[in-house]
Amino acid sequence: MDMLFLLILCFFGTAILSSGQVGPRYSTPRKTVTLTSNRGHVFREEGVWNYTTMLLREDIGVLILGARETLFALDLTNITHKKAMVKWEVTPDNKKMCSYKGKNLETECQNYIRILHKMPDGRMYVCGTYAFSPTCDYMSYTEGNLILESKQHKGKGKCPFDPFQRYASEFVDGELYSATSMNFLGSEPVIMRSSNKTIRTDYYSSWLSDPKFIGMKYVAEGKENPEGDDDKIYLFFSETAMEYDSYNKMDVSRVARVCKGDMGGQRTLQKKWTSFLKAQLDCPVLQTKLPYIIQDVFLFCPGSWTTCVFYGIFTPQMDVLEYSAVCTYSIQSIREVFSEGRFKTLYNDESVFNKWVTYNGDVPEPRPGACINNDAREKRIFTSSDLPDKTLQFVREKPLMDEAVKPSPQQPLLVKKGTAFTRIVVASTTALDGSSHQVMFIGTASGSVLKAVNYDGKMVIIEEVQLFKPSEPVKILRLSNTTGQLYAGSDEAVVQMSLSACGHYISCIDCVLARDPYCGWNLNTSSCIAVNSIDPDTHSEVVQSLRDGHATHCPAVESTKTIKTFYPGSVVRLPCEPGSNLAQVQWRVNDHPVENSNMYLSQHNSLFILNASDSDAGHYTCTSVESSNGNDYVIQTVMYELRLENFMGQTSVLPQLQEQLNTVLIHRAMVIILSLLLVALFVWNFYRGHCPVLRCFNKAVERQQPMSGYQEPLQIVVGNKAASVGCSSNSNNNHNRTTELPSTGSQHDGDNII
Repeated sequence: MDMLFLLILCFFGTAILSSGQVGPRYSTPRKTVTLTSNRGHVFREEGVWNYTTMLLREDIGVLILGARETLFALDLTNITHKKAMVKWEVTPDNKKMCSYKGKNLETECQNYIRILHKMPDGRMYVCGTYAFSPTCDYMSYTEGNLILESKQHKGKGKCPFDPFQRYASEFVDGELYSATSMNFLGSEPVIMRSSNKTIRTDYYSSWLSDPKFIGMKYVAEGKENPEGDDDKIYLFFSETAMEYDSYNKMDVSRVARVCKGDMGGQRTLQKKWTSFLKAQLDCPVLQTKLPYIIQDVFLFCPGSWTTCVFYGIFTPQMDVLEYSAVCTYSIQSIREVFSEGRFKTLYNDESVFNKWVTYNGDVPEPRPGACINNDAREKRIFTSSDLPDKTLQFVREKPLMDEAVKPSPQQPLLVKKGTAFTRIVVASTTALDGSSHQVMFIGTASGSVLKAVNYDGKMVIIEEVQLFKPSEPVKILRLSNTTGQLYAGSDEAVVQMSLSACGHYISCIDCVLARDPYCGWNLNTSSCIAVNSIDPDTHSEVVQSLRDGHATHCPAVESTKTIKTFYPGSVVRLPCEPGSNLAQVQWRVNDHPVENSNMYLSQHNSLFILNASDSDAGHYTCTSVESSNGNDYVIQTVMYELRLENFMGQTSVLPQLQEQLNTVLIHRAMVIILSLLLVALFVWNFYRGHCPVLRCFNKAVERQQPMSGYQEPLQIVVGNKAASVGCSSNSNNNHNRTTELPSTGSQHDGDNII
């Protein structure tokens, strides 16, 4: 049986190695760890689902969590501590109406919390789908209680009807900006500002063409702006392309913007955005032909608004997942496209249908889509209602820019094969040498989070932390710089993990080669610790090498030793887990390299000794070696002392016993071969119809009574003796048919003829 196990192992191991392809080294997470090793916490409530809306209230130390028909207030430092909870359920009448309209009563006709924003007075604005009838209310957290104020009002245009439809929103200076659908069918997309004077997008399909809204970000560009420009609201989404000639529907990624002070036009574009412009967002991944589609966006501003960078994650628009990517866009590159780029226009030609081409004509003044700035004020244009109709008509007909926005380094920051990215947040931390680094936390469709950093153009994925079951995608990520915690939500639960979980690095080399800007190795305490907890006077005692990944200052790794015994003729397995996903395992026996042969097989980092004998006893060493910038480091060493099992006080096996064991192995092999032959013979006879069971079954089917669920065996009576012909074993049935045959052998005339 040992040899059979080995053959199966070899077969499946070869299949796995031949079917998989190793991706680029930079896109492989160095470590794969669990949430527990990262000091994580999990929160879920019995009977509650869809933990996908979050509001960080760092001012009061709680995480406001929106789920299906429930809102929670959780302790920011430990989400397992539930401070408050309030239910917001749909009335029975609303549920019935939703069901009458063809929606699923159990899944769709519920109240999914979708909008959660802090208001200037400290209260919260909350909206839910409310059984396909969007509704909003006000909520407060007072004296440890969540209180809905029961001031419910319609949320049409603010909150989606469909709980599974993507949407986006921002709350700026007491006004809600939203991107969702205005109707029950989801066929009327809108970008809207809800205020005393509501402003929205126009109805033209050239403005929004079957969009999928991803994210909305507010940038205070008016602050310290020498041009006297206005603040902006940026919207990221994907939509059906209108500018490409294609037989099939093709989607593209977009970025659009509107001005915060936009009040609509006086005659043209009344109650409509006068500043709405959009441009394609490029994220070129290898040699892909179809544009990649944006899935999430994060705004990172390390200083003033001029330093802002948008981090976007992209996936293929086809069903087959090849690569996911991260692309970054500076605020300046987006401004240049909108403020200086050319426009596209619809080409009117009978031979061409909806052909969009570059507009080369004159552009009116003030520039279409521009906010009110110092130049406009000099022309006595102080609000959007003062804009001339010529400018407004131009932007209504030509909202699309000709040039696409390119990523800042002209290529993706990160490309990962075989993993679908879903969400992204970016944190900034200071390393031991005082340098600042941006750390990306990327949620995936397989329920994990990737922790990645870019060092001088080279991407390092520090680790992959499994947060949820592989079937549970990460649907929301939020970052708290105050607590140094990451919060992630899925349909089934919400989890919390530390940004600087350094404890799972077991040695100095392991800690340094991780190149984690949060962590460094303390030579005095022999532990990997968080850099922000280090006393400035003890910096010299801490080792960290982020850009180079040099671990030359680390002491050698101590080895572990295990004694293992074996029987002659058996297959011995010596396991050895590599210290990281980037490490290579090297085996030596009695200080000599081990190579695959008829004696040894190295598979899945384990060493298999085939048909072990007394000559295989000795010392086996497994060394885990990781390369970093041209240097090889031993990050883990495991030693085995292999001993032959002692029989009757002897250290070696008698030749007679060895022969007996070999005979047993031969008998085992013969039994397996004979068993396989027997199975093959049975299958062949069954296929050829020689099996009596098959014939009986066929006859029973042919003779089955219409009124009976099965047919009892036919009995032939010759004289006083009856013989059963059939396969049934039911002897208690009283409806067996009996045919009497004359002793002369003549055929009896009846239904049953033999």
